Amino acid sequence: MGEFELIRRHFQHATDPGNAVVLGIGDDCALLQPSPGHQLAVSSDMLVEGRHFFPDVDPEALGHKALAVNLSDLAAMGARPLGFTLALALPRADIDWLAAFARGLFGLADAHACPLVGGDTTRGPLNLCITVFGEVKPGQALRRDAARAGDDLYISGRTGEARLTLEHLRGTDWAMAPLSDETRARLERPTPRNALGILLASAGAHAAIDLSDGLAGDLGHILSASGVGAEIDLFALPVAPALQALPVAQRWECLLAGGDDYELLFTAPPAAREAIATAATSSRTPVTRIGRITAEPGRLRLLDANGLPLALSLRSFDHFAT
Repeated sequence: MGEFELIRRHFQHATDPGNAVVLGIGDDCALLQPSPGHQLAVSSDMLVEGRHFFPDVDPEALGHKALAVNLSDLAAMGARPLGFTLALALPRADIDWLAAFARGLFGLADAHACPLVGGDTTRGPLNLCITVFGEVKPGQALRRDAARAGDDLYISGRTGEARLTLEHLRGTDWAMAPLSDETRARLERPTPRNALGILLASAGAHAAIDLSDGLAGDLGHILSASGVGAEIDLFALPVAPALQALPVAQRWECLLAGGDDYELLFTAPPAAREAIATAATSSRTPVTRIGRITAEPGRLRLLDANGLPLALSLRSFDHFAT
């Protein structure tokens, strides 16, 4: 099967592209037309075999995750998805693998009205790169540099299950208890929080980030960009049942430095609490207030149940760490 037959068979997906896509797959470029009075939001993510996923991963789950991690970036900006491109390197054209991958990819794309509008395929080590396009009204993007002292700090969903699943698959001793399908799906089929992100943009939220490299590390990006500090009430963090039986040190490691959660961490003023609760209900997304933004630049304090600082050694994910 040649390159163009591969694209025709697996990636020319029948869909209603909507008003944003003027021209999709089949020319040198796609043409997108954002809604009048909107800005384009653009993000790219790469998934590399052996670095971001195991070689024996379910290809349908991989198709889902490849797009989910990009949609999550749009969610963190409060942007509505418009479309995406896919650059795909394959060691060989395996028809069954491609069919499953495309099924996972387009299942999520259709659910978010985000059509595939172009890309490229080639032979090589398995490597996936997606660029996603969205739109947001000027002044409503949830930028990392917009947190303010006095803001509440929120998280959607819960963290830690993806890290627990990863350690289970690696054979780590403390993570070898049987895992439920729901827990494993938190690593392999994350849920991008786009409905919530779009509502937060008009609910008074200030800053947001999606949690890809761990809660504490990603919060650090907001603190650095905004010139503020933060306090996290550790015992306010939602804890999945699968994490409750872990040794305490490993539980904190999963919750705060796990990565691959793809939840939203965001700030909003106390006056917006009712609007935030309404956004959570309307988007059917659980949201928890876990702390506050402080005026001390770069300082993150982790507080125990009595409100006292707790010393924990945490490190976020680094693609170039040895």
